[in-house]
Amino acid sequence: MTAPDETLDCLGQRCPLPVIALARRLPHLPVGAVVRVLADDPAAANDIPAWCRMRGQEFVSADGTAFDVRRVG
Repeated sequence: MTAPDETLDCLGQRCPLPVIALARRLPHLPVGAVVRVLADDPAAANDIPAWCRMRGQEFVSADGTAFDVRRVG
């Protein structure tokens, strides 16, 4: 994993809170920026990639509790 442009610490939060935090922050970042969402709720492994597909954003990778998302537009 490369270093993200920004990290959202959502550890300890239950879904959908990590997805909501991502949805609120991503539009404020430049296109191409990568946000790392730290989330330890098991549902995040499904919810974050699903949100990316629904919103047309790029799900880059997941590593344990770190989920990287690139802003596409």
